[in-house]
Amino acid sequence: MAFETVIIYRGPSLIDGRPIIVLAQRGSLNRKTGNMLQTFILVDDMDPVSANRCGADLSICGNCVHKGIAHDGDKGQAKERTCYVTLIHAPASKYRAYKAGRYSEIEGHAAIAAFGAGQMVRIGTYGDGAAVPSYIWDSLCADAKGWTAYTHQNGCQSAATDPARYMTSAESLPEAQAAWQRGERTFRVIADVADMDRTAETLCPASEEAGKRTTCERCKLCAGASIKAKSIAIVAHGTSARKAKELVSA
Repeated sequence: MAFETVIIYRGPSLIDGRPIIVLAQRGSLNRKTGNMLQTFILVDDMDPVSANRCGADLSICGNCVHKGIAHDGDKGQAKERTCYVTLIHAPASKYRAYKAGRYSEIEGHAAIAAFGAGQMVRIGTYGDGAAVPSYIWDSLCADAKGWTAYTHQNGCQSAATDPARYMTSAESLPEAQAAWQRGERTFRVIADVADMDRTAETLCPASEEAGKRTTCERCKLCAGASIKAKSIAIVAHGTSARKAKELVSA
């Protein structure tokens, strides 16, 4: 099924200054998120797999531990990658279509706001939204029903982190506790439900462990400190679940 996709940003990454793009897609078949507007943050001059393999995805992922260990091989992705996003699927497909000139570009607050109007926006279907100037998300979410957003860039001074917008991605309970002390809400991947701090965290309602009671589109809990609610925990899932569980258990 084809969904309408446009370019809403083309410019430097706030993480390292290298050229990146943001593609916004209306519609999704993702059963967990529901029919949210998806956004793909990509390196402009290199396909996603190659960018991950050689470390050029620093521009869009920063120092996220889940992107793996870069190497100088001529094929494949980074070693020990634990990110749940499968690069050869949507990111690679979107990048090829972008390079083939299939997407139009929209500019300005009114046009971008109109594209996001009336929808739930997923900031960073792939890539970290804090690599992108905040005015892009301000526009895309201006008339939207809401958003979900996560960032690993709280230690990056140049990134556009905003606790009111982003869930802080925490890799351990001490990291989460430090974020809570700063007034941030967190999204934490855990190895087992028993690892959750039930006084401060709740299990993702869309997760398998919570019975898939809802979708991200309907839940709306992952909107940073803009809402008053417990932080979110989720058991490691996806194609790299085993490696992710090893990482969070370390």
